[in-house]
Formats: sequence, C-alpha cells, structure tokens
Amino acid sequence: MTFRIILIFMFVAVFTSSCGVYSFTGASIAPNIKTMSIQYFYNDSGNGPPNLQQTFTEEIRDYYQQNTSLELVDSNGDLQLEGSITGYRVQPIAVTASGNPNLADAAGAQRLTITVKVSYVNTKDEVFNFDNKSFSFYEDFDATSTTLTAVEDQLIETITDQIILDIFNASVANW
Repeated sequence: MTFRIILIFMFVAVFTSSCGVYSFTGASIAPNIKTMSIQYFYNDSGNGPPNLQQTFTEEIRDYYQQNTSLELVDSNGDLQLEGSITGYRVQPIAVTASGNPNLADAAGAQRLTITVKVSYVNTKDEVFNFDNKSFSFYEDFDATSTTLTAVEDQLIETITDQIILDIFNASVANW
C-alpha cells in the first residue's frame, strides 16, 4: 500500500514540476509573467477589406486571453506584441484554357495570401524576443465558380486563424 502511495507521489512530482506554467494550449509562461500588451495591428498592405486591421487585432487579443491566464493591458506588459499586416495578395494559381481562340485563358483557381510582420518582447527573458518576424498563410478558391467577394470573409478567417496560431506558438509556446 505504501509503495503505491510513493509511486503516485513520484508520478505527480515528476509530471507537475517545470520551469514555467504549462497549459494544454502549449503555452509555457514563467510564473513571474502576469501581463501582456498587444498593440493595434495596422494594415500596411494597401489591400484588403477596410475592417481587416480591426478584425485581426481583436482576434489575436481574444486568442491570447482565451489561451493564457495573462491580463491584457494597454501598454508595457510583461510580454509585448506589435506588428502590421504587410501583405494581402490575390494571384492566379491554375490557368484554364478557354478553348476558344477569340477568348483569353482564365484563372481556374486563385490564392489569397496574407502576411503579417510581428515584433515580440518578453521583458523578463529577452532570449525569446523577435523583431519583424514574418508570418504568412494562404487559401485557394475556385475562381470559375465563385468570386473573391463571395468567399473573402471565410478565407480571411481561415488564414488569420492560422497566422494567429503561428504567432502564439512562436511567442509563448516557444516553438
């Protein structure tokens, strides 16, 4: 009986000790880090819907609040994140022959790519800092059956979700 208690105690001791606070989201945050500030992400790409910068900023703030126990502050957090949307590009990826010599060939599929540059400061441990790191992701859509306008909101949501996850992993998950 006492052997089982000792085994359980050792199991709990080994698997709960670490250098920081770990969560199931992959975040590994030192216990002395309590606050985070995320500045407004401006759209410097010159393209995209007018609400892209506001939507991205709100989504990244929400993601950190939902997946960490950090208090979000306006400025000078223990962790600081800032950046801008630097690319919003739609380009053809699959050209389809029209079959008619009087008609131009057309794009069968198009790709929407969004790029974000981010700077991250950990005021407690500068080894984790990065400056102007680029994060990019894309989604393709069938240009023969739909328009960008019809699918743009869904594409942006999918792309920004992945970019936010990548930023999260690069900052507090230390991947």
